[in-house]
Amino acid sequence: MECQVTIIRTEQKKEKPARDKLGFGVHFTDHMFTMDYTEGRGWHDPQIVPYAPLSIDPAAMVFHYGQAVFEGLKAYRNKEGRVLLFRPEQNFKRMNRSLERMSMPQVDEEFMVSALKQLVALEKEWIPAESGMSLYIRPFVIATEPCFGVRASHTYKLMIVLSPVGAYYANGMEPVKIYVESKYVRAVRGGTGNAKVAGNYAGALKAQAEAKEKGYEQVLWLDGVENKYIEEVGSMNVFFKVGDEVWTPALNGSILEGITRDSTIQLLRDWGIPVVEKRISVEDLYEAHMNGQLEEAFGTGTAAVISPVGDLNWNGHQMIINGEKTGPLTTRLYETMTQIQYGEQEDKFGWSVEVTE
Repeated sequence: MECQVTIIRTEQKKEKPARDKLGFGVHFTDHMFTMDYTEGRGWHDPQIVPYAPLSIDPAAMVFHYGQAVFEGLKAYRNKEGRVLLFRPEQNFKRMNRSLERMSMPQVDEEFMVSALKQLVALEKEWIPAESGMSLYIRPFVIATEPCFGVRASHTYKLMIVLSPVGAYYANGMEPVKIYVESKYVRAVRGGTGNAKVAGNYAGALKAQAEAKEKGYEQVLWLDGVENKYIEEVGSMNVFFKVGDEVWTPALNGSILEGITRDSTIQLLRDWGIPVVEKRISVEDLYEAHMNGQLEEAFGTGTAAVISPVGDLNWNGHQMIINGEKTGPLTTRLYETMTQIQYGEQEDKFGWSVEVTE
């Protein structure tokens, strides 16, 4: 694969949105990264070019057979002006696992981190410096060959687009209400649940919409076979503080291997808090709640980092957690993780990667 990234700068820079109007994923920077794959040639023509719409054949296989994977990470600017990425190499490792699952070509992880750093450096002025704000990064790969044959595509396009995003908790970190989903399933072992593929998210939208109609922000997914073991919460991994331990569902082939999940486990164990990765039935969780042992619950993911859960509804059984207030461990995790991401606390794990000019 070619290692030299061609850079074509825009001749017309966009007006940047007001900081209080950023939202999440609605504004996009001046440039994007693109690279193409052709069977027999491999990945080629890596470029940073002005952000623009794509021209793609209506018969492109991504539209018909769903070969599409993506990643999500962020760039942070701290008070000293340093720009940091959080464990970017792990995102491209996971992208390769997703690509392999979808019969798509692997990428050179080291090259992709280098290309990403070049793109972020070019768009440095788009990174908000205000507390809690960041630059969201979306790498993705789609099948581009125009063909109706049911097989893997012979051509692909990889892109990275950037979006400045506001603070996730602009009004403070408030626990969310979660509906335990009993009708729909997110994934099954042997499927694509442990890959970050576009179809996983499309298939989850119906349950999410129905939960919102009932007054809940998200759903807690159960396993797709016995419909009793906890898997994920919304599009996040999930944790429960039960007594002196923290429980989280073990990776089982249908659960996404979250980077924030792994970071959370490392932090907890560094603090001497036992983390138990196991199959967790919703009955066991309800029993822990009834016994007064379920002290905190939270999701982990790139967008929110740590999202506290204050209310779980399982078949009409309501579990109010910590009086619907954010617990001390949840708060400590959020503050520590974000301080490391912004370079405001010592990074003893070597997670942060600095972007320089």
